[in-house]
Amino acid sequence: MTVDQAPRGVTSPTGCPVSRMAAGFDPFQGPYQVDPSSSLRQARAEEPVFYSPLLDYWVVTRYEDIKQIFKNPAVFSPRITLDQITPISDEALQILGSYEFAPGPTIVNEDEPIHTQRRRLLMQPFEADNVATFEPKIREVVNAYLDRVVKTGRADLIDDLLYEVPCIVALIFLGVPDEDIETCRHFGMQQTLFTWGHPDGEEQVRVATGMGKFWRFAGGLVEKLKADPDAKGWIPHAIEMQRQHPDLFDDNYLQNIMMSGVVAAHETTTNATGNAFRTLLENRSAWEQICADPTLVPKAVEECLRYSGSVVAWRRMAVNDTTVGGVDIPAGGRLLIVTASANRDDDIFPEPDEFDIHRGNARRHLTFGIGSHTCLGATLARLEMKIFLEETSRRLPHMSLVSGQEFTYLPNTSFRGPEHVLVEWDPQQNPVPADRP
Repeated sequence: MTVDQAPRGVTSPTGCPVSRMAAGFDPFQGPYQVDPSSSLRQARAEEPVFYSPLLDYWVVTRYEDIKQIFKNPAVFSPRITLDQITPISDEALQILGSYEFAPGPTIVNEDEPIHTQRRRLLMQPFEADNVATFEPKIREVVNAYLDRVVKTGRADLIDDLLYEVPCIVALIFLGVPDEDIETCRHFGMQQTLFTWGHPDGEEQVRVATGMGKFWRFAGGLVEKLKADPDAKGWIPHAIEMQRQHPDLFDDNYLQNIMMSGVVAAHETTTNATGNAFRTLLENRSAWEQICADPTLVPKAVEECLRYSGSVVAWRRMAVNDTTVGGVDIPAGGRLLIVTASANRDDDIFPEPDEFDIHRGNARRHLTFGIGSHTCLGATLARLEMKIFLEETSRRLPHMSLVSGQEFTYLPNTSFRGPEHVLVEWDPQQNPVPADRP
């Protein structure tokens, strides 16, 4: 570990001195919040694995190290993936207890062999052929929302399009009626802060209250779907799996995957697409290319996911004493694996800070993970992003970013998407109607 100018007396759990760079790492503010991948450029080059005293985590920044961690869940357990990265206060814990909040394992944070057993049984709705059946509905909803703004000449892509549409799609996919859109949106933001953020004081109380309400909301939705024999979607599928395999799926598990499913299918797609629009409109040539040739959109989606994905970091725990990138990690050591940094590793991606929709290996990005814990919803997320870009570039090719706007992000370690993306266009340029090819 590089220790040049190390702060006196600061060491890692292995006794290794902590460098000034590592001691100054703060994922909740500063350069990491501005651009997590670029903020770790020096670390990738000089100190690719370092201990963060602030987090009590080992931070991993290079592609091959992160890939091997993902592919070895027996050595690097996912069990801490949904733990609160910031210790929760006693008052917040009491509030959660009043709601009988009982977080348990879900598909993303369970160990083998039960993870593979459950994943195989829950996978069917996520298979490509089944996801493809949602395409007409997604296009219909996207165009309905575009109809609301095409004549105005100005919009906030987040508030006017990218929050509600992914939520509608998520609820349809999960099997929930779409009258709960606003509830979904509010609770998703609460979970991001609760799990990956740095709330303190009164904010912890507020977030804990939101999580307790989210827990009750999710349980109520599961019971509603259990009572509806005609319900269709991922949660009804999981309910059927519970009937067939009661030893693998209890009610607590269903309630937990309802909560995580709402966030995973909604929040991450909103963030990923918001990042994509900002990136493409800042790189005008790329935007104009997809407007002129829509067949380039799938390539653009992959490069957007590499360049500015919505999931920028994930977490694992060392089961035994092990080594990552030449650095000793003790048993029980917690790792923050920064996939956004891996996606800018120049050993894998030549000129990684260049945005290039023709990049040949963009799909090698680690935004969706790799191995047995690859994101279940990756196919659905790609489809939604593709449709958003196709329909918006077709109908509003002359759209541009409002100049001078400041992009802000919800402070947390792992989920990243702009809170607002302001765009404008000349409504007199006859935006293309939804039904015109």
